Amino acid sequence: MPDEIHESGEDYLEAILRLQIENGIARSVDVAKKLGVSKPSVSRAMSILEERGYVTVGKIGALEFTEKGKNLAEEIYSRHVLLTKFLQKITGVNEKQAEENACKIEHDIDEDIKRGIERWMAENA
Repeated sequence: MPDEIHESGEDYLEAILRLQIENGIARSVDVAKKLGVSKPSVSRAMSILEERGYVTVGKIGALEFTEKGKNLAEEIYSRHVLLTKFLQKITGVNEKQAEENACKIEHDIDEDIKRGIERWMAENA
């Protein structure tokens, strides 16, 4: 099975991480609500992410990361936070608008562009 993860898979991993941060736990029903998708869609996605070694389903239906999954989710989330703050800083838009736009570009940004934004943000903090 290829290790490649698609944009929707990244969205699921990020949603799980954010739910864990916000609530201490992430369950499929919570992910469905957060992403505005059906429970069967989440179930299918979790099966794929589990097959590829990113998540496991623990007790009481809690979604847990493998080490590989946690590392990737944290990378995706940090990109999201960076882009949200960057867009707010350079445009002056509110956090909600910046976050919505960050979601649109976070999956496609090159690593060297991300590093450049990190440098710029550090220099202009």
